[in-house]
Amino acid sequence: MGLYRAVVITLVYVRQNLNQAAVGDLFGVSQSTVSRIYRGILPLIGQALCLHIPNLKEAIRGRLVLVDGTDVPTGNRAGHEDNFSGKRRRAGLNIQVAADTEGGLLGISAPLPGSMHDRKAFAECDWEDLLAETSVIGDPAYQGTHTITPRKKPKGGELSAGDKVNNKFISSLRSAVERCIAHIKNWKMIATGYRGRLSELPNIIRIITSLEFYRLGW
Repeated sequence: MGLYRAVVITLVYVRQNLNQAAVGDLFGVSQSTVSRIYRGILPLIGQALCLHIPNLKEAIRGRLVLVDGTDVPTGNRAGHEDNFSGKRRRAGLNIQVAADTEGGLLGISAPLPGSMHDRKAFAECDWEDLLAETSVIGDPAYQGTHTITPRKKPKGGELSAGDKVNNKFISSLRSAVERCIAHIKNWKMIATGYRGRLSELPNIIRIITSLEFYRLGW
């Protein structure tokens, strides 16, 4: 098994999230060979791509930043009950995503428990401090931060015409970060259900982040 073929097998496994036996059938090798290749090659890919993750402050310079949270479904795991999200009705990890107004990726945070609200996750991953002097737009989940968010309808009242126009404009801008997340979720391992060891997931997310930045030409 040459290096090129081993890298392709590893990336197909992460990209499509097939079971290892199916990947083995595609490449004419056994499930155990796929497992051995994946565990040996994935860390090397991470090391090779370490320079393709720009510093968040460098990435956001001169840009209007859009933020949103999404989850990486993991299934229920013993000892990790705090990963269950009542909002999404499934267990997973919360990641924060920053994008520009064109839908280009600017950053992905370290994963946090899935039960954590976006408002708290924004602070826990240190983005609230890092983006304190930057114009940031988010959805209503980020109210209470310096982030620009849509105005909520007051209790027993109605939004003014100006507020409705502003909310519509904010929503139109936010569609770019949703497109960015959709591109990230093309990596099916973090979209359709991660089955591996939770301790390895942060490194997989870093590698996917690196590959996305590489694709975008950073």
